[in-house]
Amino acid sequence: MEHAVSTPETPEEPRSADDGTPADGTPAEGAQVSEAEAELAAQRLERERIERRKAERQGPIEAGTKLSGTAAELLAAVRAVESGEKPPATVFEEARPVPRRPAPEPVRRAPVVPEGSPVPAAPAEGTVGEVREVLTRGGAPAALAALAAPAAAALGEGSAELLREDPWQLLRVPGVRPEQADGFARALLGGDTGPGDERRGRALTVWLLEQAAPAGHTALEMAALTEALGRQGVPDPEDAVRNAVAEGDVLVFQDAIGEAVGEDEEQPVRVLVGLERCALAEESLADGLARLINSAPKQDGVAEEWKRAAAAAEGSAADLIRAASGHGLVLHTGGEAALAEPAALLDAAHGMGLRAWAATHSPVGRERFASRVDGPGVATVAGLLSGAEGPGRDPEGALAVDLLVVLDAPQLDVETAALLTESLPDGARLVLSGDPAVLWSVGPGRVFADLLAARACPQVASRRPDPGPLGELVSGIGVGELLQVEAPEKEVVIVPVRDAGEAVHRTVQLVADSVPRAIGVPAEETQVITPGHGGAVGTRVLNAALKERLNPGPGRFAGFDPGDRVAWSPAPGRVLPGRVVGADAEGLRLDCAGGTVVVPRDRVEQTVRHGWALTAHQAVGSRWPAAVVVLPGDAVPALSRPWIYTAFSRADRHLSVVHGVDQALQRAVAEVPAKPRTTRLPVLLAPQVPGAGE
Repeated sequence: MEHAVSTPETPEEPRSADDGTPADGTPAEGAQVSEAEAELAAQRLERERIERRKAERQGPIEAGTKLSGTAAELLAAVRAVESGEKPPATVFEEARPVPRRPAPEPVRRAPVVPEGSPVPAAPAEGTVGEVREVLTRGGAPAALAALAAPAAAALGEGSAELLREDPWQLLRVPGVRPEQADGFARALLGGDTGPGDERRGRALTVWLLEQAAPAGHTALEMAALTEALGRQGVPDPEDAVRNAVAEGDVLVFQDAIGEAVGEDEEQPVRVLVGLERCALAEESLADGLARLINSAPKQDGVAEEWKRAAAAAEGSAADLIRAASGHGLVLHTGGEAALAEPAALLDAAHGMGLRAWAATHSPVGRERFASRVDGPGVATVAGLLSGAEGPGRDPEGALAVDLLVVLDAPQLDVETAALLTESLPDGARLVLSGDPAVLWSVGPGRVFADLLAARACPQVASRRPDPGPLGELVSGIGVGELLQVEAPEKEVVIVPVRDAGEAVHRTVQLVADSVPRAIGVPAEETQVITPGHGGAVGTRVLNAALKERLNPGPGRFAGFDPGDRVAWSPAPGRVLPGRVVGADAEGLRLDCAGGTVVVPRDRVEQTVRHGWALTAHQAVGSRWPAAVVVLPGDAVPALSRPWIYTAFSRADRHLSVVHGVDQALQRAVAEVPAKPRTTRLPVLLAPQVPGAGE
């Protein structure tokens, strides 16, 4: 091959610990518009439509007129900020200590840009040069100076002057750490700076909220945020948050958490701080869901056909068809076997002549579900929103559907879910289906879990358990029990190891030799799953070892060779498995889900990883004939019941567990549930939906 893919020497792209997605999704200047970019552009238009709809609904706020004390001060502060005033100093001061559950500092990950975010234009070369000059003047090392282009893209026009006036704005650049921004500020400003600088406090407030978003939080409680600011050396955290609110960098909310005991009692509230993009998405989602719940779906003369379809179905499938016939929103829960029920619903709707579509989290999931239905009508969520797949949109911009079934519903973050609900026409039906025990979305919110807890619409729990020893094992994990199952056909094999070196050796041996020989599943259909990218047995080490054994080569195309298994991230939060086909002047050529993808040369390093080994978050939404789950000794802090459930349930026929955590596996299944996420969806939904939360 004449043209090899090359990439400039830049710092390693920051990635979250368990999603494998890069923080920066900007396209290369002059690069051909990719499917992912087209998707983001389409979603940008949809986001603008959402904002217009919300602006049209703006009106006088009557809520809160009976509040007093702290709640009244907070509401006054919010209104003061909206009018351009600075909130009073008493806003965040509590009159008395309020016991709060301790909250850890948000996970420090590079911020994940939502799929619906607009694709920024490449910054002008002159702007990049000016930013590079400022960074160099601030004593930035070569690694930091290389961030000139990302900084110019993140900060926009006038970015060089902005950095001169406020060096901590460098924290807006993905991957920059507070200590780096502090060093840059000291070098640029000299003695005119310190830990208590107002600019530093504001920037750190935004940075912490940006780190919280990919960890799942749509907002943070004031106590958690100020505690995290204190750990960053901010001497007056409450004042820092107050300044950030006054400048419009963040938003503050008061949410009622109970009822006043008497007329003279103060309304109990919790004070939350969040980013505008998360707040807008969560409010839009609540409005869209309330619209579906409170409106009767169109019947179009098929009411009797719905009844006949329900009568012809059996068990939970009949329950699902019956619920969908008369409600705008229905929740359906179950594992892999339960997918037969939304498939029956889709077939019934097609039989009535309705425009019915299903959407999955990944192309692998799309192909698996498409094999269960009789006709067309299955897309990915990303493809549906972008218009690359699915029925397209009607003249008013809504999706041309009467029924939309969204599978893998736990993977919906608030931004994607808001785009989906706002895209549905009036009178449409939305069915959210998924396994509530798997890992939640890589992104803000816990939409499916919040809706299940709110009990605002019909819920249909499947009565179809996953079959066999694997189904029995996974079902037990879902309720907190690690069972010893009978596996006469070696459906489940435990491989104990003593250390990291042995774990890597046994993993390679299983994939390359033992599983193909004993189970009959070839190496290319066996997926390795491990808790993280780093460490002695992370994806990087395992992929290097597996490549050496299964597809050795010099990595002449930016570290890749034809035949390499890869994980490609077309947009942050999305991972598609594929295989390297080759490379040319345009970039690296991949075969992903049966289609050819060309990754531009300067995007390979940031968006493509080797894919023999994945994390559980990367693997969710897909299944393979065989899976090898690696649990090294240093993985104990990462283990939880949802992680184990997700990893173990990726296997169809065979599961090997490379076990090096002793009793920690059983303890994690029994005692470590999903990490809590701070969200506002239940509070926003309750006033709009009668009976929500009861």
